[in-house]
Amino acid sequence: MLGVVPLEEAKRQAYDAGLDLVEISPDARPPVCKIMDFGKFKYEQSKKEKANKAKTKSSEMKEVRLGRSMKIDPHDVDIRVAQARRFLIEGHRVQIIQNFRGREMAFRSRGDDRMDDIIQRLADLAKVEVPPRLNGRRMGMILVPEKQKVEAYKRKMVAEGKPVLPTIPEQLEEFHDHDDDDDDLDLETELETEVEGGDGGQAGEDAAPRA
Repeated sequence: MLGVVPLEEAKRQAYDAGLDLVEISPDARPPVCKIMDFGKFKYEQSKKEKANKAKTKSSEMKEVRLGRSMKIDPHDVDIRVAQARRFLIEGHRVQIIQNFRGREMAFRSRGDDRMDDIIQRLADLAKVEVPPRLNGRRMGMILVPEKQKVEAYKRKMVAEGKPVLPTIPEQLEEFHDHDDDDDDLDLETELETEVEGGDGGQAGEDAAPRA
């Protein structure tokens, strides 16, 4: 810190040092200046602005919709879960939306079950910020990534020689490897339940696929 010096003296010192005399606080009396490499200063400022933008972007809310109604194929649900996983790994908050159409409102419990299933499938990365809530014919919830879980997941993937941010097809293949046997059992159980319900063709029309 040089203290208060005449302007011409400050310019001379900046010139002798091969640097720039930059006004920092023009409204101060006397104005506050700093001898610096102005090009380097602008570059550092640009890096900080980019970092701040990236940080803001990482906290964006991403929306994942489970189709237009409860009648969405289980494979399509898997795709939505894979999308949500990628968003969470990238640090985004995720809003999961389930829509109901017509008489599907009578099967709200199916929507609750589907949301609970998705929560469990994403529990290794996220926690529930806003639990499932029904607003009209739209059920939604918000999941947020847990930093420690995400970092642990990334370390695990690296240790196994797998990509940290797997593609959706890669995730689907892993889902199916884990779920093939359980899917057969779940489907059989659901069919037996619908037959015992005794509503005939109407049950088949209204019932939503199991998530």
